[in-house]
Amino acid sequence: MNALTLTLTQIMAAVGALLVLVLIWRTASRRAKAAASAARTSARFVSLAGRVLFNAALIVVAQWIVITQRGSGWLLVAVLAVPALFASYTLAKALTVTTYEPRRRGGERR
Repeated sequence: MNALTLTLTQIMAAVGALLVLVLIWRTASRRAKAAASAARTSARFVSLAGRVLFNAALIVVAQWIVITQRGSGWLLVAVLAVPALFASYTLAKALTVTTYEPRRRGGERR
C-alpha cells in the first residue's frame, strides 16, 4: 500500500481553499438574509397600503350613501365624525414625540 504524503505547501493550500469556501458561503448567506428582509419589508408596506386604501374606500362609500340618500341629522354626524375621530387619533399618535429614559438604580438623583 502506498502512504499518502502531503507537503506543507499542499496542506496550506487546502486549508486556504476551505477558508475561502467558508467565507463565500457566509457572504452568500448574509446577502440572502438581507434580500429576504427587504422583501418582507416591502410586502408589509404593500399590505398596509392595501388595507388603508380598502378601509378608506369603505368609509367613503358609507359617507356617500348617507349624504346622497338624505340621512337623518344624527346619522350624518355619526358617519362623518367617527372616521374623523379615528383619523385624528392616528395622526396624534403618529406625531407625538416620546423619549426613552432608562430607570435609575438605587434612587439615584440628578
